[in-house]
Amino acid sequence: MKTLSTLLILLISTIMMGQNNLPPTVDVTGEGIIKVVPDEVTVKVRVENTGRNAKELKSLNDRIVNDVLATAKQKGIEAKDIRTEYVRLSKNYEYNTKTYNYAANQSISIKVRDLKNYESLMDGLMESGINRIDGISFSSSDKLALESQARKKAVENAKIKAQEYSGVLNQTIGKAVSISEFSQVNSPQPMFRAMAMVSDSSEGQQTLAPGEMEIRVSVNVSFLLN
Repeated sequence: MKTLSTLLILLISTIMMGQNNLPPTVDVTGEGIIKVVPDEVTVKVRVENTGRNAKELKSLNDRIVNDVLATAKQKGIEAKDIRTEYVRLSKNYEYNTKTYNYAANQSISIKVRDLKNYESLMDGLMESGINRIDGISFSSSDKLALESQARKKAVENAKIKAQEYSGVLNQTIGKAVSISEFSQVNSPQPMFRAMAMVSDSSEGQQTLAPGEMEIRVSVNVSFLLN
């Protein structure tokens, strides 16, 4: 038992001595921000209906969804940019009538790679029978390249911060000994048409304001302190 205690003391002492011998560092967070106007938009639409007969209801929804998919393809949307988010069929009890009814709904996301096609697509989707728009999200086709630019800016920003800290102390920084990253994309809050059962948009009317989005990268960098 005494031998074990001695070994533990030696181990702790060795760890503490090793920590005391660690080289001094200056640890900073750098941020890189790239602003860009989005050139893509993803629209989430839904087809939903209610009825007494589950089979007939599902058949009705399927026909409308088929028209929605056909419309999207007719408007030049590629198959890879059309995705079913979910398909649901639920049975609900109505307390007032003491009967059951069914609700069928299917959500579809459609990515529009050219914003000029947005109005035409939405008009076509309204005519095909969608009865709900769940929202839209903007993106950039140059996201990877923009993220690369943001990373470089973040590291440069971290280096400037470290130099400012060390300069006040009449010291300098050495090489970086660790770097960690986290990134995020801040999309603009979109403005889009309210859902209606009948489209009343006129040709040439603009209902989409893409605004500006931010691609932001933050890095934690540790520099040796000389």
